Amino acid sequence: MLEDVLAFERKMTVFARDVQRGTLSHFPSLREFREENTHINCEYLQDAIIEMQTAFGKRFSEFREEKSTLSFPVTPLDIDPSQLNMSAFPGVSQPDLEIELADIADKDLWMSKFKSLTADLEDVARQKAVLAREHKWSDIENLPKPDKLVFETWNAIPDTYMNMKTYAFGVLSIFGSTYLCEQIFSSMNYIKSKYRSRLTDDSLQSCLKLKVTSYSPDIEKLCSDVQKQKSH
Repeated sequence: MLEDVLAFERKMTVFARDVQRGTLSHFPSLREFREENTHINCEYLQDAIIEMQTAFGKRFSEFREEKSTLSFPVTPLDIDPSQLNMSAFPGVSQPDLEIELADIADKDLWMSKFKSLTADLEDVARQKAVLAREHKWSDIENLPKPDKLVFETWNAIPDTYMNMKTYAFGVLSIFGSTYLCEQIFSSMNYIKSKYRSRLTDDSLQSCLKLKVTSYSPDIEKLCSDVQKQKSH
């Protein structure tokens, strides 16, 4: 998401410059409209785009400020530890984190995990671009999820590097917006309605997990683990 936000900001600069020049290369519909109408207030359009860019920049200013922190889960060794935001993760010791980063840098076994992660993410992005160009949106949904690939990589790292893992998982748990939280609350209100007021917290948590995640229980295994009721 960080890369998409930064890229969109740069695109708005390109759009504003395009309108200022009057070429409208990135606005084909507007260009056709201009051919049928003698006058278009390009200055107004340029100001509107710049105003939008300014508002967008303020909304996501923390993304730019915390770029090193947000990039840590994918490229931990390419980041200066002193630039990481430690205040949000009080359970992580910065001195120990720096030592762990120095130690893992020479461990080829674990370093290969991050190299494989980068290669896998690049492959997914490449496939996504090809499918998007061909408008195969349903096929994009079947591609491996980048966040899952990142989680699997860190789960494979031993607990010897606990500060690194804690920091990475902490960053991965950050919500880019309140959308997901609002979605969970909406689902919770739907599940725990007035007709199910006696639903326990544990049962509600399980229902929410089934509702808002891709978790798929192994029904056959669960059934096999439960002792069958014997007939009398």
